[in-house]
Amino acid sequence: MDRDELSAWLQLLETPGLGLASVRRLLAGLGSPQAVLAAGPPAWGALIRPELVQALQQPPPQLPELLERTLDWLAADGRRSLLCLGDADYPLPLLNSPDPPLLLYLQGRRALLGSDAVAVVGSRHPSHQGRDNALHFAAALSEAGYCIVSGLALGIDGAAHEGGLKGPGSSIAVLGTGLHEIYPRRHEALAERLSEQGLLVSEYALGMPALAANFPRRNRIIAGLARGCLVVEAALQSGSLITARLASEAGREVFAIPGSIHSPLSQGCHALLRQGAALVESAQEVLDALEPSTRHRAAAAPLPALRAALDEPGLVLEAMGYDPVSLDALMARGGWSAAQLSALLLDLELAGSVARLPGALFQRRAQA
Repeated sequence: MDRDELSAWLQLLETPGLGLASVRRLLAGLGSPQAVLAAGPPAWGALIRPELVQALQQPPPQLPELLERTLDWLAADGRRSLLCLGDADYPLPLLNSPDPPLLLYLQGRRALLGSDAVAVVGSRHPSHQGRDNALHFAAALSEAGYCIVSGLALGIDGAAHEGGLKGPGSSIAVLGTGLHEIYPRRHEALAERLSEQGLLVSEYALGMPALAANFPRRNRIIAGLARGCLVVEAALQSGSLITARLASEAGREVFAIPGSIHSPLSQGCHALLRQGAALVESAQEVLDALEPSTRHRAAAAPLPALRAALDEPGLVLEAMGYDPVSLDALMARGGWSAAQLSALLLDLELAGSVARLPGALFQRRAQA
């Protein structure tokens, strides 16, 4: 990504009030970030509200300093990079989640984003047994080749990362701050190990401090990156239940470890079990539940080979999945313009690969 492209991304993402949904509409309708900014207010007005058009006309005052800070950060360490929605290695599970981030800051082994992953989450104040369970489950899953995704928080998250780093699957930490600063500070040494052996990920610009509202939002990335979500210990008001809910809504497996009926840290897991989460007492039970889908994907093709082999219509089918989907949703997932996507969908419809449904929805045909 060159300087001008990065500047355009930062202006779109840091304009107050604009929001990811509005940025997606602009990108889908006008193309790249640079093309969006070049189009100007008349084109913006067809896609976003008037007050947002007005906001976009004034570049954020911190933009020049943020641009230089980001360029310096990238240049200082070869392990650092940026990932945007249209990149070829953008992870498909995250792309197919309801609210994929548009730009991610990465530090570490970028290739881990293509791994099969399991989210392991839970209380910041676990019992000794809970911490041991997180460590041992994560280590066993990592040894089996699954990357462990968590949020670098104290307690279960930290134990999950430690376990993930013990095996070849390694671990990904999704932060609720910019990558310039590690939060909590007690995990600075763990974060350094993750940047060397695993991966640090954040959607927040450098300089973003630890704000309470950002941590629930980062949970959607934890859920989106993973094939399944394991909750080890959680109280009824735990943020881990947000991650589990987001994972369930994205069609991922949710697992919970049961505990004592007298422990507040078991109440969240027991609530998940009542809602249909799978009760697990060993890592092997998680592996048994995930293996059929993993074998199916392996038989089809490894992710990098699959992406390399697909042409543009194939990418549309890949982004579509198998459920009915609207044109707007597909545009958001793949970054196509309305004209591009309409032409591709027409070709797929004529080829019998896609059916047009009532309500302006499209669905992949079973034989495709």
